[in-house]
Amino acid sequence: MSTVRDSQKLTAKRLAAGTVALGAAAFGYASGIERRHYVLRTAELPVLAPGAQPMRVLHISDLHMLPGQQAKQRWVAALDQLEPDLVVNTGDNLAHPKAVPAVLRALGPLLERPGLFVFGSNDYYAPKPKNPARYLMPRGKKKRIHGRKLPWRDLRAAFLEHGWQDLTHIRHTLTVAGQTVFAAGLDDPHLRRDRYGEIAGPAEPATLRLGVTHSPEPRILDPFAADGYDLVLAGHTHGGQLRIPGIGALVTNCELDRSRARGASRWGAHMWLHVSAGLGTSPYAPARFACPPEATLLTLVERGRTTPKTTKATPRKSPRAIR
Repeated sequence: MSTVRDSQKLTAKRLAAGTVALGAAAFGYASGIERRHYVLRTAELPVLAPGAQPMRVLHISDLHMLPGQQAKQRWVAALDQLEPDLVVNTGDNLAHPKAVPAVLRALGPLLERPGLFVFGSNDYYAPKPKNPARYLMPRGKKKRIHGRKLPWRDLRAAFLEHGWQDLTHIRHTLTVAGQTVFAAGLDDPHLRRDRYGEIAGPAEPATLRLGVTHSPEPRILDPFAADGYDLVLAGHTHGGQLRIPGIGALVTNCELDRSRARGASRWGAHMWLHVSAGLGTSPYAPARFACPPEATLLTLVERGRTTPKTTKATPRKSPRAIR
């Protein structure tokens, strides 16, 4: 009996050691490799008015930029090679008070293209250390924690100087690739700064009726759908950031269901939602697993023409969309 018990103890110790080693390896991969493994996701969505020509929209979100992240800056700048018709930035650009120049270096060539933006919580406030377990708690039980204020006004001024449109509580019409885009946006719903009443009302006729928000809260997606928008772009979720293969995201950090944590999905009978998994993380939670940082090139086509398609590339030096 003693020999059997000794064998069982040895087996248990080996299993425990193996579990610890596997966890350490997974953490090392998530924090040291995957969070720097930038990918370009592509998707085709049937959201344009009948007879419209395809429109290429580059969706960028959640850069969470630190001043020294030069590889990220170079990768984002290279996205200009995709020659998008429109760039949409859904917020959380900053992770440090001195990161504005780094964000502008990253977006540099893209700022010369038509662009729309809204801000998120990490444009207004710096991140702070938090217990990771709080993300698994019901949202109503979380105490909001703000870091020091960030220079969002400087970033906004630079975006405006280059011709990008701030959509914060604005309804705006612009011409993109010879076609009309009617767009409206909100301040960050995650901070409850949104005031949908300021943009409420039926979307104006256009080739594309576009809603833009940082956090994809259902309470603001429903009125966008009711007002006749074709597509809403959002970020904030980081795609779950830590995903389990075969299960997906464990959390979304908002009221959106986990199945929609990243990518395109239908919202109601007529509207599409696209949630970007984003390009960064909080510096206090620098890990991604089964959810690499991403930007998305959306090819928008006329409604009813095609079945939506989603693919993924892993560009290193020169991002190129998969056809």
